[in-house]
Amino acid sequence: MPNTLIFVDMPSDDPAAAGRFYAEVFGWQNDEKPAGVYHRMVPGGQLKNPDGSDSAIGNLHLGIFDAANARPHPQAEGVEPRALATQGRKPRIWILISDDDSADRILAAAEERGATILWRNHYWSTFNGYNHAFQDPWGNEILLWGKAGPDPQVPADFTRE
Repeated sequence: MPNTLIFVDMPSDDPAAAGRFYAEVFGWQNDEKPAGVYHRMVPGGQLKNPDGSDSAIGNLHLGIFDAANARPHPQAEGVEPRALATQGRKPRIWILISDDDSADRILAAAEERGATILWRNHYWSTFNGYNHAFQDPWGNEILLWGKAGPDPQVPADFTRE
């Protein structure tokens, strides 16, 4: 049996504000554990079976930790580094756009709350999907993914690869 990815964390210098940001942009539950120290973002719902029914597997959660003192750690005072990474490549978080939502709504909500739009309207043929991206106010890159489906009709204004 393979090892299982269960959680992804990302840093913030204000976990409470980041928790509010993601709750407002994506509609996720902001589970403060405790407030301002560590926030677990719970998207809710279950991964789907091939027939579209809910599986027994819950959607992956996202953690937001305080860059100044990343918890958990054996040393209560934490260790260096204590600052957000502002330059260079970092992990990217991919979010599947729900069938009842849109990239335009998500990007607008993120931008209204301080995010920077990185790109819109790109089609990636390798994985047959539409993608868009923003950088949150803490420097984390969020990529939105939309399934293109069989025989995709890629809009003329989309870039492609």
